[in-house]
Amino acid sequence: MKLLLKVAQVLSALILLPSLVMANEIRIKDLVNFDGVRGNDLVGYGLIVGLNGTGDSLRNAPYTEEIMSNILERLGVNVTGEQLRPKNVAAVFVTATLPPFSRAGGQIDVTVSAIGDAKSLLGGTLVMTPLNAADGEIYAVAQGTIIAGGIAAQGDGGGVVQGVPTAGVIPSGARVEREIEFDFTSLTSMRLALREPDFTTAGRIENAINQNFGRQVALMTDAGTVEVDIQRTGQPTAAHALGQIENILVAPERKARVVVDQRSGTIVMGEDVRISRVAVSQGNLTLRIQEQPLVVQPNPFANGQTIVVPRTDAEIDKGEGTGLAEVAGGTSLSEVIAGLNALGVAPHDMIDILKSIKAAGALHAEFVVR
Repeated sequence: MKLLLKVAQVLSALILLPSLVMANEIRIKDLVNFDGVRGNDLVGYGLIVGLNGTGDSLRNAPYTEEIMSNILERLGVNVTGEQLRPKNVAAVFVTATLPPFSRAGGQIDVTVSAIGDAKSLLGGTLVMTPLNAADGEIYAVAQGTIIAGGIAAQGDGGGVVQGVPTAGVIPSGARVEREIEFDFTSLTSMRLALREPDFTTAGRIENAINQNFGRQVALMTDAGTVEVDIQRTGQPTAAHALGQIENILVAPERKARVVVDQRSGTIVMGEDVRISRVAVSQGNLTLRIQEQPLVVQPNPFANGQTIVVPRTDAEIDKGEGTGLAEVAGGTSLSEVIAGLNALGVAPHDMIDILKSIKAAGALHAEFVVR
């Protein structure tokens, strides 16, 4: 009976083992960029109308008056020689990204940003604005109501601003008018560019693709590139081949890295971070300077004047600190965290300690400070 129980436990462990291994595996589409499959940046210059008195002051932003006059003249309104002083319009830059394989008639999101002295874009409407690519051609046209990213309120004695009211977005605010010429079906090979170049990860991607197709179709050329022979995959088109490749699971290899943010005191450690055995001492030195001026007055009915005599009290306080503490060498991330937590210091002090451990050569990881 005991033997059967042990056999059952071993079988259950063998069944769970693949699931534990698969837990760290990621799809190839989340690790690489396919060569040629990329978006294109678009930009335009437009006008927002309908603002509640928070638009550009035309004296400080003459280009706003110019674009408004051009739009009105295109609509058949003659404004030559007129003095336009509205406060409900603002000039903006309109930016967007044209996704790969976008077709005419599709819709994309756009972002609008004020370029004048407008106070807020809340409630405004973007007038029809052409969006150009780097080649100068128009690929989309944007128009719609803006969703601002903040709010501003102003009174006679002051104001308050929350978020960024001078920028906003228009979901599906641009319509694609021109397609980018790209014959994807004629490709005979495709390069997979790793987002984080690594020889080990590139080799695993090569092996996983070859095992999936049962033949040599992928070849690692360097730490950041794996080239796939589309013809050897046996698929009718490159789209069919990549559709099968992008869902293959691969366990990526990550660099040991420690990232710290000095402003917020945030510390993030990778799984492979290791610390050698080291002793750490962290002191606490405080310098206090206090000014206590003394007012000296002459005696009653005496000739003299009142003066202020400066008095300065300086004091140096040497706190106990943490003393000399030993951080044992860690073979896993949990052991490293336990050793650092044993110092009992605040996150900002921990950042300084990690810098010193790295300088001493005991922190075996890339140290990134933001």
